Amino acid sequence: MKHNITQSLSWLHTWAGLIMGWALVAIFLTGTLAMFDKEINVWMQPEVPAQTVDREQAVTTAINHLRSNHADESAWQVALPSERSPRLAVSAGEQQGGGGGRGNAMTTLDPATGEVIKPRETAGGNFFFRFHYTLHFPRNIGVWVVGFMAMAMLAAIVSGIVIHKKFFKEFFTFRPNKGQRSWLDFHNASGVLLLPFHIMITYTGLVIFFLIYMPAPMDALFNGDRQAYQAAMRGEGGERPQQEAGRGGERGAPGGQADGERAAVRNEARPDAPRGELAQRGQERAPRGEGMDERGPRGERPQAPRVPLVDRTDEIDFMGLIARAEADMGELSGFNLKRSANGDAVFEARPVMGNIIELTKGRSMSLNALTGEVVRPVPESTGASWVQRVMAGLHFAQFGGYPMRWVYFICGLISTAMMAGGLILFTVKRRRRYAKESRGVRFGYEFIERVNIAIVAGLMIASVGLLWANRLLPVELAARPNAEVNVFFALWGLSFVHASLRPWMKAWREQLWIGGALMLALPLANLLGGVSLFGQGSSLYLELCTMLIGVLTLVAAWRTGQAGEYVSDARKQRAAKEELAC
Repeated sequence: MKHNITQSLSWLHTWAGLIMGWALVAIFLTGTLAMFDKEINVWMQPEVPAQTVDREQAVTTAINHLRSNHADESAWQVALPSERSPRLAVSAGEQQGGGGGRGNAMTTLDPATGEVIKPRETAGGNFFFRFHYTLHFPRNIGVWVVGFMAMAMLAAIVSGIVIHKKFFKEFFTFRPNKGQRSWLDFHNASGVLLLPFHIMITYTGLVIFFLIYMPAPMDALFNGDRQAYQAAMRGEGGERPQQEAGRGGERGAPGGQADGERAAVRNEARPDAPRGELAQRGQERAPRGEGMDERGPRGERPQAPRVPLVDRTDEIDFMGLIARAEADMGELSGFNLKRSANGDAVFEARPVMGNIIELTKGRSMSLNALTGEVVRPVPESTGASWVQRVMAGLHFAQFGGYPMRWVYFICGLISTAMMAGGLILFTVKRRRRYAKESRGVRFGYEFIERVNIAIVAGLMIASVGLLWANRLLPVELAARPNAEVNVFFALWGLSFVHASLRPWMKAWREQLWIGGALMLALPLANLLGGVSLFGQGSSLYLELCTMLIGVLTLVAAWRTGQAGEYVSDARKQRAAKEELAC
């Protein structure tokens, strides 16, 4: 019985690892790159000055610009430069991109001179982040697909632990230059080494979207009332009277309003919703007359005349307010200033993500801008909300600063290589066997070989190709972010075509050479794009890291060529022996 269970789990590990492994390689690689999504954004917008300035100077520059250009607007938003992004940006009034530093509605300023900067439009590192959890499908579909892949990953982890009885011995075993045995040793050793990381990153990825995967408890407790759910998650007491819940249940006919509310709740609960959806939710939550009213969005009926504002911003000690907020929240990513007609104002502060292990996205506190008194303190997460936010913080590496991000990045690269090694091991074990099979079986295994090449080597080419597209596409090109994404998928598709037309060993070698060369020559893309050869700050580190990975990829291409020559010589020797035997 034990033997049968081991065989069954081995079959599960092999075939689930193959079929799901293609998607998991893409998920893990793009997630690894998303560890530095903001740094990629900085590199892909070289127009933004990389030098850092004093925080007070940046705040003064932003406020002066808003006073000069948006004095009649009641709401100001400022996104401050941070360790990960040097961008200073401001906006006023309603935000089409989410406000508060989110979206294209923000105006980028030179923090030293106050000059308006127009950086190029780009898909940026946000593309890798979104691809990581949607695979570029429509959002809800992508979240479900990736969730299914995560469950398959957990199954592969458990089955891998069971079928490898010599668990700890395999951790210290690696026999290089042994063909199939070397691939198996690498797959086993890397899997054992990073087993805690694999379990953590997979499980926390599922927890982030637990309200999408398991909405029934929330629906039962709050009957689709998203305001009550949010209040409960903020610790503000979201319990609903039983009679109100009953009335809600009567109204909630299948397919009617209740279903729509449930969908809204599920969308509301997502901690990493895209910026456009955040903007839409901001409009949905806006008070009547501020973006939405009974008749629909603003613009469908004449608006009341604007009431003149009394400007008292010169009485506001912005640095004092920032210091007061940072005492409770840590470093700020930006702030909003909401002014009223009589001159009163509310200062809303937002922390940078990464001060604590708990995910702080969406958290803020409000102060009276004139007196500094706390209007709304920092909400404290309790119970399930705290657990979910800590799990999300673990997944996003929202703690520990750059050292922790580098740990996640290295672990992500090793994990990607581990899964890629498993895919390669599948075909290495069967190459001699399927050469003697029927044409249909042989075609199936050869197809798997070609897909492996496109998934492993082709995805590297597509990813670095996105960076090259950022530099080579015209800056003024319409829909430029979409063009960059199209280049990514075009290169990825071409890699499969190339793998289908070339002998498998040559396809591996050639695509690894191409990918390594593109990474090593990334500074050349800067020159061709009219940018200095090497960037500054985080952009320089990105280029150096990419070049280092390019060197390693070229070494892999060279080793693949050596292996190809060995395989060719072995085939010639076998053919010669067969001729002599005849």
